[in-house]
Amino acid sequence: MKNNKEKFVDVIIIGAGISGIGAACHLKKNCPKKSFLILEGRKKMGGTWDLFKYPGIRSDSDMHTFAYKFRPWTFDNTISDGKTILRYLNDTILEFNLENNIKYNNWIDEINWDSSINKWTVFGFDKEKNKKIQYSSKYLMSCTGYYDYEKGYTPDFKGLENFKGKFIHPQKWTDDIDYSNKDVVVIGSGATAITLVPSLSDKAKHVTMLQRSPTYLMNISKKDKFINLLFRFIPSKIAHFISRWKYILRQIYFYQISKRKPKEVKAFIKNEIKKNLTKDFDIETHFNPKYDPWDERVCVVVDNDLFSSINEGKCTVLTDQIKSFNKNGILLESGKELKADLVISATGLKLKFMGGIKIKIDNKIIDPSKLVSYKGMMLQDIPNATVVFGYTNASWTLKIDLVCEYFCRILNHMDKNELKSFVPKIKENNLETESSIGLKSGYVKRALKILPKQGKKYPWKLNQNYIKDMFLFFFKKIEDEYIYFKK
Repeated sequence: MKNNKEKFVDVIIIGAGISGIGAACHLKKNCPKKSFLILEGRKKMGGTWDLFKYPGIRSDSDMHTFAYKFRPWTFDNTISDGKTILRYLNDTILEFNLENNIKYNNWIDEINWDSSINKWTVFGFDKEKNKKIQYSSKYLMSCTGYYDYEKGYTPDFKGLENFKGKFIHPQKWTDDIDYSNKDVVVIGSGATAITLVPSLSDKAKHVTMLQRSPTYLMNISKKDKFINLLFRFIPSKIAHFISRWKYILRQIYFYQISKRKPKEVKAFIKNEIKKNLTKDFDIETHFNPKYDPWDERVCVVVDNDLFSSINEGKCTVLTDQIKSFNKNGILLESGKELKADLVISATGLKLKFMGGIKIKIDNKIIDPSKLVSYKGMMLQDIPNATVVFGYTNASWTLKIDLVCEYFCRILNHMDKNELKSFVPKIKENNLETESSIGLKSGYVKRALKILPKQGKKYPWKLNQNYIKDMFLFFFKKIEDEYIYFKK
């Protein structure tokens, strides 16, 4: 490997999903002289949007902010299906001529930084050629997302082995699963369940959404007539700018008002749901969460599809606890038996930081859960690397664009000043820390032991605010008292 110059590049990007593709485009735009390679463990690009195949798979953010800053979303739908998102990503690869920069089936399991020569080496396995792989670079961009691609989270349901029907997690959905004219139970009340239930109800005999506790739901139109009018009559770049800022400002306002006046926002959401359901529907039981808005993500209903399915009798919402499975379905704590031919466990994701890659500095293993995030894009004591991680309270890609642009700014700063490496370091002896993901969702709580932390003040604290981050990333000096550069 040491003598193989073909396997050394300036930047290695791990992952060819929406984050990795975005990172590569930013490098091409802002650091055109830098060589780079995208290493993707799967056989196709797209990440999440290629992995998930369940019925109705779609964005749960508007596409004008979920699309890249540098490439307008020109399709009619503000909320998009997975296939169209994949098409957008593939078109982006073609537009930026990235095909030759991506190596598929290259699964990375270890990275090591050698401080004596300021170089990263990544180790892994080529699943297609069935051989070990090794690459090296000056810089590293981790674009792996934050969940386990092998399996989602499924609780240990008592008696599941007795169930004679089909049981599946949405992450393992395949196109050959037949739910036509069958009784289907979807366990869960998060974004996946809210997407699945109305999509299944068109063909299924009946769909029951079985939830342990309710979730906040907000309806959004699939198409934005005003934005589509803009794209029809003015240049797409200007229309893209206006549409992005419309949704950015709306999201920031809704998040801030939810935190400042949770009771009022809760009442508003309930009232909006009430308008779309029949008078006899028990909203207090089924759509009245015990927590405040944005303690967990607020889920999106599109064109009232879930509420319409309920009103038409195609689906039922049931709030209860699972006691056990039996051969015909599910026995609930209330004593009710729920018969099912197909049970879909939309019970959440299993988080995995950096895809479970082992991190080493000078051959010493580093525990990422002991580290603190710097500006939401780097980790303390980890040199020449960025963890490309999106927002949890807004479109993922808004933060991706900021992080990648800022990282390119750092690379250009280093070239200009003939610097060899950088590393964020904590100066305080007792920096107060908390969870790096500002949500109280179950999947976050289950992963606290493996995720990095954040501090309680900037630059160690995540803003979760696009406008604040934009000004800090674009107008503040790169060199501060926490990031150290070496010549």
